[in-house]
Amino acid sequence: MQTQIKKLSMLTLSILTTALLLQSCSEHPKEQPKDDKFVLTDSLLNRLLIDTVRNPNSETDLSFSAKIAPNEETTSRIFPMVSGSVRSVPVKLGDHVTKGQVLATLGSPEIATFDKDAISSSAELNNAKRSLKLAQDMFNSGLSSARELEEAKNDFLVKQAEEKRSRAVLNLNGGSTNGSYTLRSPISGFVIEKNLNNNMSIRPDNNQSLFTVADLSTVWGVINIYESDISSIQQGDPVKISILSYPDKVFTGKIDKIYNVLDPDSKVMNARVSIANPGLLLKPGMMATVQIVAKTNSDLPSVNVNTIVFDENKNYVLVLDKVKKVRIQEVTIERQSGDTAYISSGLKAGDRIVASKTVFLYQSLKD
Repeated sequence: MQTQIKKLSMLTLSILTTALLLQSCSEHPKEQPKDDKFVLTDSLLNRLLIDTVRNPNSETDLSFSAKIAPNEETTSRIFPMVSGSVRSVPVKLGDHVTKGQVLATLGSPEIATFDKDAISSSAELNNAKRSLKLAQDMFNSGLSSARELEEAKNDFLVKQAEEKRSRAVLNLNGGSTNGSYTLRSPISGFVIEKNLNNNMSIRPDNNQSLFTVADLSTVWGVINIYESDISSIQQGDPVKISILSYPDKVFTGKIDKIYNVLDPDSKVMNARVSIANPGLLLKPGMMATVQIVAKTNSDLPSVNVNTIVFDENKNYVLVLDKVKKVRIQEVTIERQSGDTAYISSGLKAGDRIVASKTVFLYQSLKD
């Protein structure tokens, strides 16, 4: 009986011990969840690029597309003066030619006629010269009157003028005594257009030039000015020109002409800038990007567009704050030109904003 009581006591003690242990485990405080909120540390802040909101001024950078074109003032378009058949074309598109160099030779019946007229007028002039000498001698001998001498002089002057005219016509048309017509370059430069091949037949009423020769030591940048920016552009504004072929090189110039005509289709107005072209790097037909420093009445502060985060149809920047270190600030963009955004609200000149890792920081601070 004592043995059973002893066993029962041991069993009861074991049960109580187990219960106490379970209660102890159940009453142990639960581990608090960790706070995963993003914290901007000083070390991270020191590694960020910081920009300053720029003061408003009377200048703004405008960006436009442009096309490189030959300087029309140093370009010559060559048309045929007579009809004929092409015999030879010794030059090719892109060749450099010098003033007076032969571009093409044609056979022309008109040139043969001009040559015949020149020969005839030369012969008639010689006859008139001999007649004048004879009339002078006879007048000196008293065998002819002064009226006859005067008629001989007038006939000589007429034949002399006709001979000069016929020679001028022949030379003007590039003619020669064998009836060939020679096209020569009137200037030194590059053949940038060629519409002539061997054995072609041409007419003088052709409205297309046979050759275009351009001196490319200076070229034009023809700029497309948007209608909204016309009032900001003035003659004399300095420009910077970038070409895709030379991304590390900047060409400079000034607007020297504004064409006050708006294209009805594209709604753009053209402006022109003359560009020095040492080394002939710029080729007609190249596309360019033009930055123009234009005068403006704007009094808005500006920032680089890369510092702005666009989210849910709104624009934000990250402003350095004494309390929060960095805070999200909504801004309103009045207008944008190139890499510059002009801010109408949300920032003032002198504010310091984050200029690197902006998207990452914005998402971290927003969450």
